Amino acid sequence: MLDDPRAARAAFRAGTAASTSGWADGYAQANLVALPREHAYDMLLFAQRNPKPCPLLEVTDAGAWHTRTADADLRTDLPRYRVWRGGELVDEPTDVRAHWRPDLVTFLIGCSFSFEAALVEAGIGLRHVEEGVTVPMYRTNRPCAPAGAFSGPLVVTMRPVRADLVAAAVTATARVPQVHGAPVHIGSPESLGVVLEKPDYGDPVTVRDGEVPVFWACGVTPQAALAASGVPFAITHAPGHMFITDIRESALRTG
Repeated sequence: MLDDPRAARAAFRAGTAASTSGWADGYAQANLVALPREHAYDMLLFAQRNPKPCPLLEVTDAGAWHTRTADADLRTDLPRYRVWRGGELVDEPTDVRAHWRPDLVTFLIGCSFSFEAALVEAGIGLRHVEEGVTVPMYRTNRPCAPAGAFSGPLVVTMRPVRADLVAAAVTATARVPQVHGAPVHIGSPESLGVVLEKPDYGDPVTVRDGEVPVFWACGVTPQAALAASGVPFAITHAPGHMFITDIRESALRTG
């Protein structure tokens, strides 16, 4: 893992494919959704109606592969992408230059990996980092507010937190609403329709005695909406394989 965001992006551009949790600590990471301009308004409306899973950091001009959040190429500088056709996942490349189109509008959506430094500062360990796996993500039974072509379930990430530190986890993450903010649910995974041992994306992690599963809204939520929409074409990040920006997470804190 590399601490410098430019070095991390260079490693991904060179072909390194890895979960970005723990990379470039202290810098904001982002989910990526790129789709044709004709569907961009619906996605913008979906994000505005569902701000917890879809906090927008930037929306690009059509065809733009650069970003104001970093000196980077959005087509090459993520460790892994997903290519969608008709709502079906058709490829997971490490470079999407061959798929890029001049009508693509890219949405960069805040990622919960960005607040993990704040959790560590509060004395809260990151089990997925300890176990060397991708954070578990779950499709819940909570519907998002629909917008045009897009509708679907809320997707969440889960991190086990010691019961006596749950309040600290809530406080630490509430300060960074642009990267999902405070948890959306604490405990009782069954009420979300979630089975902890069977994440929809990522990997299961150990929940120890005395720990509580804590759930945060996740930027993979638009991918669930894309799959349901049948939109003819889209590019996203692969779950857990984020775009690392040059924005310091501390700059996003509200207090």
